[in-house]
Amino acid sequence: MHHKFCRGLSFLVFLLGTVAIAGGYAHAQVPDRTQRVAALLPEIDKMYTDLAVQEHLPGLVYGVVLDGKLVHIRSLGLADVERKIPATNSTEFRIASMTKSFVAMAALKLRDEGKLRLDDPVSGYLPELSRVKSPTTDSPALTVRHLMTMTAGLPEDNPWGDRQMAISNARIEQLVGAGLSFSSAPGQTFEYSNLGYILLGKVVSKVSGMRFQDYVTREILQPLGMHDTRWDYSQAKPGKLALGYRWDRDHWETEPILPDGDGAAMGGLITTADDFAHYIAFHLDAWPARSDADRGPLRRASVREMHLPQVFAGMSAKATTTDGKTSNPRVVFYSYGLNVLRDSRDVVTVGHGGGLPGFGSQYYFSPDHGVGVFAFTNLRYGPVYGRTGKALSMLVERADLGPRPIDVSPILAARYPQVAQLVQSWDAQLGSTIVAENFFLDRSREDWMTHAREKLAPIGKITSVGPISAENKLRGAFALIGERGKVDVKFTLTPEHEPKVQEIELTPAKQ
Repeated sequence: MHHKFCRGLSFLVFLLGTVAIAGGYAHAQVPDRTQRVAALLPEIDKMYTDLAVQEHLPGLVYGVVLDGKLVHIRSLGLADVERKIPATNSTEFRIASMTKSFVAMAALKLRDEGKLRLDDPVSGYLPELSRVKSPTTDSPALTVRHLMTMTAGLPEDNPWGDRQMAISNARIEQLVGAGLSFSSAPGQTFEYSNLGYILLGKVVSKVSGMRFQDYVTREILQPLGMHDTRWDYSQAKPGKLALGYRWDRDHWETEPILPDGDGAAMGGLITTADDFAHYIAFHLDAWPARSDADRGPLRRASVREMHLPQVFAGMSAKATTTDGKTSNPRVVFYSYGLNVLRDSRDVVTVGHGGGLPGFGSQYYFSPDHGVGVFAFTNLRYGPVYGRTGKALSMLVERADLGPRPIDVSPILAARYPQVAQLVQSWDAQLGSTIVAENFFLDRSREDWMTHAREKLAPIGKITSVGPISAENKLRGAFALIGERGKVDVKFTLTPEHEPKVQEIELTPAKQ
């Protein structure tokens, strides 16, 4: 199943306004966030319109999700070329490898229910694997986690894997039982494996007691309101199925539609733009960690786990910002059915691509910024990958969306005025009350007084104290504002039951 890491306009519909998505956790409301995104939409629209022309895309649908809402959706071209049926936000596209995160989510749900463990040997669920010879005598047992993170040691198999959608369980058992060929030992390195996810689908089926397709539909799709998302193309609504094509010199040729089968865990889902916006909103809703009701089909903590790096997958040392002028290298990891990218500016991007004969798709979202972009096309491995990544980067870099503000914990709020008073007065009684045992051992009170005086003298008389911002529940910062400038104050608390101040940093604010 092709995706961005591995390989690397006759009709318009523009839906104005916003479509609310239930359950979204909005950012602290900043009145012009939506307006700042809207200002970039013409540029994003042109980028996709140009792509559709350049790459001969029959149909293309793309959208932007912000703060739990589908704030922009646009459709170009045709879902069915022969019948001249336009692509729309309700057109049903096969999304190929974007399916993988749904199957990984199903495995995590079963894990959370105590029905499987990620570090269990897969042979405990699929007995046919007990007959598979390991590639080396010191290889560890192949685990569920290895399948989820593409570290099973199986070879990259896109050309072969793309044709395994309809494979039956009996054929899978026969294939595995005859022995598998490994490219490396399990747990050693990332290598993209569709077969690994076919096996993961079988694990989900075995543990849940039903076809993985039915489990994902009942436990994930339906609770998220994804009622037009399905596995079997023959069940698509009349006139809504996007037919797949390839461009052959000067015309489109229809691709045979791959049927649903026991290999569909690697890429069989069919969905609409409206439905998929709910899925992105659900991922974004997992952040930040908080104490309100957890009503999703998967616990928020487990969704956040899906966004954490699990295995190194690559590095883009020459990457730049979207203007192409500033170096911005990034590292790529693979998690559970998702790519996780972290750049030199500490921006995290999560997503996955998909490609099959007849289709190409991609989605990316930034958990810290509350925004995501997705695109579907009905061209063979349609190259929407790079443009979708660029569209998200444009929004993060230029729309000033974040990162998400972190709520100030009660203890930070309590220590904040105390630290502000301490760094100005160095009152002995206050110090003994709020600082940790290390504080005056690391630097004497007398030395602190001298240090603070040197830092604060250039800004003159302190006239006010700026608001506190939180880095986490035990670290915060604020500014002391003087007649001639500001000094930033950052403080860190201890892990004790009653957190005390273990460190303070005083830094002249940049003008």
